[in-house]
Amino acid sequence: MRVILLEDVKKQGKKDDIINVKDGYGMYLINNGKAVLETKGSSKVLKHQTETRALEENLLIKDCESIRDDLEKMVLRFKVKTGNGDQVFGKISSKQISSELSKKGFDIDKKKIVIDVPINNLGVTNVDINLHKKVKATLKVELYK
Repeated sequence: MRVILLEDVKKQGKKDDIINVKDGYGMYLINNGKAVLETKGSSKVLKHQTETRALEENLLIKDCESIRDDLEKMVLRFKVKTGNGDQVFGKISSKQISSELSKKGFDIDKKKIVIDVPINNLGVTNVDINLHKKVKATLKVELYK
């Protein structure tokens, strides 16, 4: 029996894979909503859905690339308090960067902002932002007193 998987099934395949299984297991997958029987109609629907998803993915990547270009041109500036020897009190977090970006019109979740080293020194620090699994931006963050 050939079925089209509707979701990832451990040790069998990923979503949208067409796999060959025994009849009993195929009925189990179908009854539990994890697969549908492969027919000419279901194969056409699958092909159409994958093409649509690919087009949407390409549009999303293009949008992310334009956002990346805008982010890489800008420098986020934070005024901080310093102590002896220009030692910064505290550090800049991804939440602060996200809120500052939202003030500038970019809606970027703080979980997408990757801070490798703490931002607690005066000057410019590069911060990576994962806009998409294929698109990464580098933002300059500047601390001044």
